[in-house]
Amino acid sequence: MDLQSKKVIMIIAPENFRDEEYFHAREALEKRGVKVEVASTQKKAVSGIEHKEIEVDKLVSEIDSSYDAIAFVGGGGAKVYFENEKALALAKTYYESGKIVAAICIAPLILGHAGIMHGKKATCWESHQAELENFGAHFTGELVTVDGKIITGNGPKAAYKFGEAIADALYIF
Repeated sequence: MDLQSKKVIMIIAPENFRDEEYFHAREALEKRGVKVEVASTQKKAVSGIEHKEIEVDKLVSEIDSSYDAIAFVGGGGAKVYFENEKALALAKTYYESGKIVAAICIAPLILGHAGIMHGKKATCWESHQAELENFGAHFTGELVTVDGKIITGNGPKAAYKFGEAIADALYIF
């Protein structure tokens, strides 16, 4: 399964994102040949909960429609995107244009805020189940849930499988 022509933009918070959700998902994507770029609200090296530095390729405001998928990384820092107009517009635009939209941990709530979770099967960090359901989603409790082109993961333990699910969807779509 060669996916070398596919590109994914991973959106991370400027701080307090879950390192595993970024690194493990990225590893799974790159093993399949997917090109991965990183965006955040700051164009400088950022670090997650485990303080590993990551170089940011572009600002969230610079993301265009050239990617095949958009993936939001979770962790407490992801809350900065709950009301970030550009991030919410990206999620909605990618969804409406038939591209893959993915989120893990608390990040599926970003998709809820973007208005694209109603009637969708999804998972997230268990303590946010009620919030996800308030957006009209059907909580599955699975490690990873795929509902069409929306892919959600429940947390760090699901990160590699989350990346694989995105790669699988890139192959199918």
